[in-house]
Amino acid sequence: MNTEINLRKNDRVVVITGKDRGKTGRVIEVQPRKHKVLVEGVNIVKRHNKANSRRGVQGGILEREAPIDSSNVMVLCPHCGAATRAGHQILEDGSRSRACKKCGATIEKQ
Repeated sequence: MNTEINLRKNDRVVVITGKDRGKTGRVIEVQPRKHKVLVEGVNIVKRHNKANSRRGVQGGILEREAPIDSSNVMVLCPHCGAATRAGHQILEDGSRSRACKKCGATIEKQ
């Protein structure tokens, strides 16, 4: 299986399918081997946490983000504001950078 993901940490993405369709968020973590990404405020799940007084852990129900498949999100272009695929372009100095497939602008690392 191809593990290459054209998403980076801190990218702004929009969810294109699933229960959170239309939501936008920032990529917190990329898991290329599992082909998943963790997006801030998307795919919130509840986890029941048992109290542990020795560690100082309080019990209760915690809400946190769960990983979502990377094929279900698209990068938001900072220039045109559209959900787009990220391509690659070679700059004048010979380095590669990601580029918006719709407007052609470079997608810088935030």
